[in-house]
Amino acid sequence: MAQCHFARDQFAVQVGESELGPLALRGAGAAGNHAIAWDLRYKGEQPPILLLPPNLYEGGFPKAKTLVGLPLAIYSGELIVDGQTISVDGWVGSQNHNWGSQHTDLYAWGQVAGFDNAPDSFLEVATARLKFGPVWTPPFTPLALRHGGQDYMLTALPQSLRSRGAFTYFRWTFAAETRAVKIMGTISAPPEAFVGLRYGNPPGGSKQCLNSKIAACELVVLDKESGQRQSLTTAHRAAFEILTDDAAHGISIQV
Repeated sequence: MAQCHFARDQFAVQVGESELGPLALRGAGAAGNHAIAWDLRYKGEQPPILLLPPNLYEGGFPKAKTLVGLPLAIYSGELIVDGQTISVDGWVGSQNHNWGSQHTDLYAWGQVAGFDNAPDSFLEVATARLKFGPVWTPPFTPLALRHGGQDYMLTALPQSLRSRGAFTYFRWTFAAETRAVKIMGTISAPPEAFVGLRYGNPPGGSKQCLNSKIAACELVVLDKESGQRQSLTTAHRAAFEILTDDAAHGISIQV
């Protein structure tokens, strides 16, 4: 921790020699016989997306917070992986921030930064359950979609409880609706598209994180007033992450 700095008045993080700021990120790391370095710049003009109601970003509930600081961020620069240089030019992604005093007990998280047939649309969605002693909450499924010049923010707690979300290894279905719109989706990927990581939990112990950045997503947006139905799809541009205590998923935990 003595080698780290986290600014309180601006977006500036330093961990050893690695740095992350509002316009660039650079650094390097090594483990065993492998090494990686990155020198990237990013830009964009999209306003942030909050997956929680704004009032929940203050206070202790929930213990884990998340936001998308810059949706549809455009990256340029280079990665160096085991001595091989990978040029990055105009790659569309996002800049995200997660923080808190404890990991969410069980969740699936998904993001699409541009669909194949709707490159300017952005999806952020999760299905999560919390545990209080021996008691599990019902699943919460907040969903935020920026599409067609409109923000669909189905993120209020009552809304999230009414929404449906269910996931297995490795397929997730979800649906959320208001009087005006219904949004239904599926995110999936084969086991070989995931990497397994161990996430240390601040109160103690650890969680198993299964992460893919090449999942498929099918999304349907139904305007309930007009009956208009739009289908958004991507074959490999969806992020799909599962956090769990269960070790029966069959994915090797790398670190």
